[in-house]
Formats: sequence, C-alpha cells, structure tokens
Amino acid sequence: MKVGVVGAGFVGATAAYALVLGGVGQEVVLVDREGDKASAQAEDLLHATPFAHPLRVHAGDYARLEGARVVILAAGVSQRPGESRLDLLGRNVRVFEAILPKVRAVAPEAVILVATNPVDIMTQVAALLSGLPPGRVVGSGTILDTARFRALLGEYLGISSHSIHAYVIGEHGDSEVLVWSSAQVGGLGLAEAAQALGRPLDESVRQAIDQGVRRAAYRIIAGKGATYYGIGAGLARIVRSILLDERQVYTLSLYHPEEGVAYSLPRLLGAQGVEATLHPALSPEEEALLGQSREILREAARSLGL
Repeated sequence: MKVGVVGAGFVGATAAYALVLGGVGQEVVLVDREGDKASAQAEDLLHATPFAHPLRVHAGDYARLEGARVVILAAGVSQRPGESRLDLLGRNVRVFEAILPKVRAVAPEAVILVATNPVDIMTQVAALLSGLPPGRVVGSGTILDTARFRALLGEYLGISSHSIHAYVIGEHGDSEVLVWSSAQVGGLGLAEAAQALGRPLDESVRQAIDQGVRRAAYRIIAGKGATYYGIGAGLARIVRSILLDERQVYTLSLYHPEEGVAYSLPRLLGAQGVEATLHPALSPEEEALLGQSREILREAARSLGL
C-alpha cells in the first residue's frame, strides 16, 4: 500500500516519519518542488526503517505517486508568526491549482488528505479542483485541536487522555468550538467526572483550557517557527484508518456543497474516506458558536470566489 506525501517540509516530512515509525503502509513517496529536499528527507527516513518498520521510502516526481491509496497534501507556504490561518488563503490556493491536476492524473483512486493551512478552506479548494466526491477529499481539520483538548483535560484531571471523549468542531482556527456539554469520562459527563475525581471544572479552569487549545499554534509558532509533531502524528493516524478500513471516528474537515463550506465534525473514516458524519449534542451556546464558525469560513470562501 503506497502513501504519497506532496510537500517535504516540516509537516510533510514529520508525517512521513510518523508513518515509518508506526509501520503505516508499505511504501512512502515524497514529492516536492525542491527535488533535493525531497531526496534528502527520503534518504534520512529510509535510515530510520531498521529501527522501526521496513517501509520503502522514495522521493520522485508526480509519476511516482501512481497507485497511491492516500496522498497527503502538505505543500504550501508556512504560517508566519502572528498570522492567522485565514491570512494564508490566496498564497496556498495557487499552490493547489498547480498540484492537484498532477496528483489526479497519476493517482485517480487515491483519497486526498489535506493538511495545508487554512485547512478548511484548502479542503474546499481541493474538493472543487479535484472533482472528487466530498468524502474522498478529507481535511485534517480539528483532529489536532481535539487531541489538544483531550490532552489538557487529561493533565488537569490526572487521567489518560485516552479515557476522555471530547471534541473540537468547526474551523481549525480561531473560531473553533470546544464541545464541553457532551464531553465524557468513563460514561460520566465531564463535570460529574471531574467532581468525582476531586478536580472540579470551574470557569477559570475552562477558560485556561480553552485558551490552551485555541492559542496553541500561535505559541508554538512564536517559539519555534512551525507546528509539526502533533499534526504529523495525526496525519499518520488518519492514513492508517483509511488503509486498514478501521472505521474510526475523528474530527475531520469535509466540504458540504449544500452549505458552501468545509468544516469539522466527528466523521466515520474508512477505506473510501469519510463515510458518515455524526452530529454531537450541543448546547444552544455551542450551536450558535458553530454557526458563527461556519459563517467565518463561508465568508473566507466567498472572498476567493468559491
């Protein structure tokens, strides 16, 4: 099973590294407009395989993507310190206009996995440019925000994040919605579980966790220039779910033609991409915030003429 990665920068290379460490697929192909960079990344990754899993790792042009089951789109310009994801729009749309026809020509059956920011708008762009059914064009969406939410809740409650069921939906960005109302731990509502664990969730704690999730990218970018470990691991997890038809649920971005926008909700992911969407129970406030998030993305899409 072949996985293509277009864009051999921080995110693309880290995703490829996570694929190698996790033994996801059988072959990874890196494509980048800077061929020397792709070749160097592939060679370095190949040297990791004796310590992990015996994947084949190559670099090449778009023709090497032939037969890929999944193609990760991680190409584009980087987010600058202080720059919102939506500020990246015009520059990265032009990148996708050049990339997608080449990917579709050689890997027509692949699921397209979009990682380039702003990921919701870029997922919509990819869906429209590719002509594929929306379910075959999957954005990484809020999978990382959901992971951040669960990680911070786990730290505060003193339990494993794997025992927490909580989601972040809407935009992968400033207007994202943390769904507190239906979050659960061990079958209990979050507030009830927190009380039972002796760690009540007052408003100050909620606000600290909210900002810890919502502002994470800005802090990381200010400190080291880019975020890549978290999203690289998330991308590898998405690819595994597709290749193995695991039918797990992740908060992923999907283009909704009837709404004219792409955004994240819990999605059932299988071999053909997104197979179903689950709508979590929301409080009236969360429902209103999700509507605002969709409208922000819709306006950004309209600014591009989408």
